[in-house]
Amino acid sequence: QMHVVESGGGSAQAGGSLRLSCAASEDSDQYCMGWSREVPGREREGVGVFDTSGSASYAHWVKGRFTISKDKVKNILFLQMNNLKLEDSAMYYCAAEPSPCIVVPGRGNVDPPLGNWGQGTQVTVSS
Repeated sequence: QMHVVESGGGSAQAGGSLRLSCAASEDSDQYCMGWSREVPGREREGVGVFDTSGSASYAHWVKGRFTISKDKVKNILFLQMNNLKLEDSAMYYCAAEPSPCIVVPGRGNVDPPLGNWGQGTQVTVSS
């Protein structure tokens, strides 16, 4: 059964960058993959998804600061985060679900929503 492991979290200053990685346990060519984040006390929100056609779609609030890419050979999904803001501090999760999946524009998620999330990696942004 597919599972994912996130890594790359840590601390960064506002305006800085971090790159998160999500390693899939098996061939993920036919899986939709994506990122979400969660802050204690708040609802988890989608960050972005990467569909089986190789296209990425982001939540409206990303506004070009984040980029999702994939190493198809190594089955690793990346989340490059630039111009980090204090409010980007959160636990970031990755998920992979078998296709088909329908991208929901502006929500950073698909329909039906991604599940099967990993354990997460913490990102802390400081001033």
